[in-house]
Amino acid sequence: MSTSPTTTDDPELPVRLEGGAVALGGRPVLRHVDLTVRTGDFLALMGANGSGKSTLVRALTGLLPLTAGRLRVFGHAPEELADRDRIGFVPQRSGAGSGVPASVWEVVASGRLTRRRLLRPLSRADRAAIHDALEVVGLAGRSRESISQLSGGQQQRVLIARALAGQPDLFFLDEPTAGVDLPNQVALAEALGRLKDRGATIVLVAHELGPLAPLVTRAVVMRDGRVAYDGAPLGDHEVHDATFGEPHAHHHHDHPSTTGHRGGHDHTPHVAAPLERG
Repeated sequence: MSTSPTTTDDPELPVRLEGGAVALGGRPVLRHVDLTVRTGDFLALMGANGSGKSTLVRALTGLLPLTAGRLRVFGHAPEELADRDRIGFVPQRSGAGSGVPASVWEVVASGRLTRRRLLRPLSRADRAAIHDALEVVGLAGRSRESISQLSGGQQQRVLIARALAGQPDLFFLDEPTAGVDLPNQVALAEALGRLKDRGATIVLVAHELGPLAPLVTRAVVMRDGRVAYDGAPLGDHEVHDATFGEPHAHHHHDHPSTTGHRGGHDHTPHVAAPLERG
């Protein structure tokens, strides 16, 4: 009898995490996390401070090892993924303008290092990718300025351009709007909207969405190191409701897909199920 093939190791599936757990300093931070990210998702990973969302995104990028569970990125364990340039990671902007003085162009150009040999001169393709990345984030006219002269929000857009210059298939962004004023949040939203229009797969860690909210196609809410909700986009007020994810709190939403966005055994696509205890 034939069986249908599993999608767990599908090389076209950006992320598949099954039973993921992470401990920091011996303290459990993530427990029993199941998460699938599909091509074209614009996924907002949300939750209160300390809920585990930033730890999860670092685990998904391979920056933190799992203490339990199984992770596949484009069908491979992170350490076995040959094409690391398929992943772009945009950290929080802390320190973006510190250290050795560098121009906006130089910072963005460093995003091409995964695609060329060390010390090799920039090719025409490299320069085109750098220019395109600067155009996307709206900073092409400031490419020769020192990054230290830019505002915090502009520095964050430079970090997005650096990741974009590597032409990845999957973007992770960790709190890109934290500490950023509203005009720059709007500019960030415009840049990410252009990436979305190109079909990029984006995982965004956010405490609150603000101007990014219209871009989101799917929300995953973390609470106490577990997935409390995986489904249609939510308002910031819903995510931060003190009763969110409790047994008596039901959040009904139509899921953006009728199949495949099921987050695991402890919740369903349409209703936020109670968290496991213990």
